[in-house]
Amino acid sequence: MIQLKDIIKAYPLGKEQLVVLKGVSLTINAGEFVAIMGPSGSGKSTLMNIIGLLDTPTKGSYLLEKKEVSNLSENEQADVRSKRIGFVFQQFNLLPRMDALRQVMQPLLYQGVHRTQAETKARESLHIVGLSERISHNPNELSGGQQQRVAIARALVTDPAIILADEPTGALDTQTGHEVMDILTTLSKHGKTIVMVTHEPRVAAFAHRTIRIEDGLIQSGTLPDGLRNIPSAYK
Repeated sequence: MIQLKDIIKAYPLGKEQLVVLKGVSLTINAGEFVAIMGPSGSGKSTLMNIIGLLDTPTKGSYLLEKKEVSNLSENEQADVRSKRIGFVFQQFNLLPRMDALRQVMQPLLYQGVHRTQAETKARESLHIVGLSERISHNPNELSGGQQQRVAIARALVTDPAIILADEPTGALDTQTGHEVMDILTTLSKHGKTIVMVTHEPRVAAFAHRTIRIEDGLIQSGTLPDGLRNIPSAYK
């Protein structure tokens, strides 16, 4: 599904360059649930942005579904991003004066999908995350966990191949975070490829595999056996 080879990302810093990723190579298979961990400034967010086509590498190759995407134009990348990648963020990124149904419809409407079809798909997506009874509620009428469920439904509505989750439980209490992770786990079991950035080992324990990045380089290894793939460790 995802194949990065020798990815370098550098940003201008005066007369020099700040090299954030220093030759990252990584393969993520279809249907895999992967957690990316690392200290602040390690490059994990930059790596996530490149995988999500929100940023482009300075050097290196990125194959998405066996197609090179690192050299696409901005418009071409935006088209791939809107159709093949769904995003879930820590702060939900919901529009304050729009109800849940319309929030979830927006990605389809941007694609030019007819409003009737968009509404049908949005209702289905909200049903998947258990919010069929809350579709007419605005964000301020929803709990934090419910808002994150709306965000997940919005990410799902275009039927993306990949879901990128950036600290999806960071703004939630433990129990609510557990419920959100249960949803992501279920989506993984149904074939979605999920890549998640987190700083919490107990959250990463839900993933099939954990990748640690430090100083712009991938460090091999997974979580300790006591945490790996044990959702109850989050309790």
